[in-house]
Amino acid sequence: MRGGTSKGTFFNIAELPKEAQENPAKRDKLLQRIVGSPDVYKQQMDGMGGATSSTSKAILVGKSSVANHDVDYYFCQVAIDKDFVDMSGNCGNLSSAVGPFAIKEGLVDNVPQNGVCCVRIWQANIKKTILCYVTMVDGMVKEIGDYYIDGVAFPAQEIVLEFAEPVDPSEELFPTGNLIDDLEVPGIGTFKATMITAGIPTCFVNASDIGYSGTELQGDINSDTEALARFETIRAYAALKMGLISDLKEAETRQHTPKIAFVAPPSDFTTSSGKEVKANEIDLHVRALSMQKLHHAMMGTASVAIGVAACIPGTLVNIASGGGEKSAVEFGHPSGTLKVGAVIKKENGKYLVDKATMSRSARIIMEGDVFVPADTF
Repeated sequence: MRGGTSKGTFFNIAELPKEAQENPAKRDKLLQRIVGSPDVYKQQMDGMGGATSSTSKAILVGKSSVANHDVDYYFCQVAIDKDFVDMSGNCGNLSSAVGPFAIKEGLVDNVPQNGVCCVRIWQANIKKTILCYVTMVDGMVKEIGDYYIDGVAFPAQEIVLEFAEPVDPSEELFPTGNLIDDLEVPGIGTFKATMITAGIPTCFVNASDIGYSGTELQGDINSDTEALARFETIRAYAALKMGLISDLKEAETRQHTPKIAFVAPPSDFTTSSGKEVKANEIDLHVRALSMQKLHHAMMGTASVAIGVAACIPGTLVNIASGGGEKSAVEFGHPSGTLKVGAVIKKENGKYLVDKATMSRSARIIMEGDVFVPADTF
């Protein structure tokens, strides 16, 4: 299925082999073989994956064990050339496909024949609630529509996502306690950074501080091995400062989180498709890396982080977008633009996030059997 600007292989948990349901190690081996990893050639030629961070994904969905939820959703980011599956975070883009998949699999009760079905999703990786609003026509999910997403060639039906309390009130929205920190990275430099946990743990730095304009496309960064190594080093030190790891070595097998992103004030830019975007059409630029590569658009969970950070005065994201109180921003990314919003309140000096919202779309591309060697696990 495609969900937003990502693509993944979806499974009903009940249909997985019994061994994979009961043994996480065997489950991971199965998912890796299906996707085609680990592949030393980085092509995933012998599997379903697309050899990018946006397409090397497996999703497990089943009836929810959590009260007031329809389904449990497990997200698996499968490393392309390394032997591990990262389940430390979520995929916001593919969250939009979980609702339609769950309805098709009969995992949602009381689905209306026509209208909008709210699928209540328990994101089991991060233990958060996502509400997925799916349009129904004559008892079927409406996939085709006129809603365009920058980064997807064809229009589809809009799906609204609400990330309810993306940061629990008992958790720290800013794990260091600061809106802006000085992030010291030995051998590279010290940078102003905003580190936030909404959506997915993310470290934002200023584009200008690391030698960029904020209008970069994938080719500007992904072909530069030295730049990618610097970004990974910055990300590792951010993970350490955020308390996500206790030793830098741990970052090697925790590639999905945190994300590293850089921001800049609005300016004219040209997207990867050649479309011209004017500065007055956006509030800021954001570029983010996923699995050690610049993303072709923007990760859905990072979009949540962007929306929340932009709506809190004093963060680097907020400052790049002009500062002040906000309820939503439109940001530029390599494929175009995206609008995200958040409902935030402040109680006893602490910021609390009621919800973050964005729109995506999703489509079933194929269904059937996938074959794996008998000795996979």
